[in-house]
Amino acid sequence: MKYNKVLSIAGSDSGGGAGIQADIKAISACGSYAATAITAITVQNTVGVSNVHAVPNQILAEQIDAVLSDIGADAIKIGMLHSSETIHVVADALNKYQIKNVVLDPVMVATSGDKLLLDEAITTLKEVLIPMVKVITPNIPEAEILLGRQIPTQEDVFECAAELANHYKVSVLLKAGHLNEDELIDVFYDFEKQESVEMTSNRLTTKNTHGTGCTMSSAFAAFLSQGYNLQESAKKAKDYINNAILAGADYKIGEGHGPVNHFYQLLETCKQ
Repeated sequence: MKYNKVLSIAGSDSGGGAGIQADIKAISACGSYAATAITAITVQNTVGVSNVHAVPNQILAEQIDAVLSDIGADAIKIGMLHSSETIHVVADALNKYQIKNVVLDPVMVATSGDKLLLDEAITTLKEVLIPMVKVITPNIPEAEILLGRQIPTQEDVFECAAELANHYKVSVLLKAGHLNEDELIDVFYDFEKQESVEMTSNRLTTKNTHGTGCTMSSAFAAFLSQGYNLQESAKKAKDYINNAILAGADYKIGEGHGPVNHFYQLLETCKQ
């Protein structure tokens, strides 16, 4: 028997709601095996990020090599990268190991508003890393940075997902949660098929949205690792994050933005 394996390359969240911690939870909850390479250690809780310590690039490179040379990976999820140097380390690893299923969550700003990617690294992300991956999963602010213009309405999301995909030659899951509509329509643009898929959900009133981007991109990678195609993986990841938000909406953890309920399926089983 073999596991479907996902390597998460991302930062650590000491509060447990986002980053590597959310990735491990989401990948596991979605049925795959999670391995990790930590890019940075954040001093973080539900209120915000108070400090960031970058892991030395040599150590990061060795973590990635240790996992891929022994365990391997059916998919890779990439999250917080912090600096241009870190991005080049990851790009070198992708060149070396040629993993096909790579999902990049272009993490730039935390839910609290704290910056997680240095300004000079944004150009490196655009020019070096994004063209190497299979899927990117930006939210509205991240997509605006990548496009260089604003996305003010839900109608603009459809056009912008296709524009991002065709500019960078990758598939794009553009998340609409930062808009104000009660009905949210995330758009997945499948670059390989040149098709757009709408994924609709109702907005939930909850503070517990910390780590939603990390969680959704990790779920996407998990389903790709299991052999689902791009559109199937996008839809299953959307369903998973919707249910995780709903199941965690009424919990109270900390004084700020709490996490989603990653293991809602397991918890329901335990209650039976």
